[in-house]
Amino acid sequence: MDTTTLIVVGIGVVLVLWAIAVYNRLRQLRNRVDNAFAQIDVQLKRRYDLIPNLVEVARGYMAHEASTLEAVARARNQAVQASQHLRSHAHDGKALAALTAAERVLGSDLGRLMMVMESYPDLKADAQMRGLSEEIASTENRLGFARQAYNDEVLAYNDQASSFPDLIVARLVGFAHLDMLQATHSEQERAAPQVRF
Repeated sequence: MDTTTLIVVGIGVVLVLWAIAVYNRLRQLRNRVDNAFAQIDVQLKRRYDLIPNLVEVARGYMAHEASTLEAVARARNQAVQASQHLRSHAHDGKALAALTAAERVLGSDLGRLMMVMESYPDLKADAQMRGLSEEIASTENRLGFARQAYNDEVLAYNDQASSFPDLIVARLVGFAHLDMLQATHSEQERAAPQVRF
């Protein structure tokens, strides 16, 4: 073999090894994103399992607040469906947006239920209700941390997949940009609340 052929083969081997290393790094980052979403999914399931118990305990005290209880149950069911759809369509931006919207409705309805419960002293004093409320608050905190960790992993993945020269391999083998979870979607939601006395 002549020197030119050896140089071309050497360059080819280096490029293949580099592409393999980039692919493996991107795959590892994508797996970390999947793991971070799985942690969110665990907390969502925990929340979805707690909500029917909360509604059932509240139902005994809040018979004339049936519409609030039904809204929470309906929002929970829609969020469960959106979560299941996202699980089967991983990395689908529309499925992620649908879950985010369903979670926003559930959070709003759950918050409304908690506010209504404040006007029922017997319900607030109920040991089972206090325990469920504490579990839900704890789950909400865990969910917040899991969402933050997910967004951190998505950022690391997107940074790597969009950096030159790694983006060449990313585009060739289908490592597409991933969307982050967002708590708000409009300027109204982002605006600081106005407090007036």
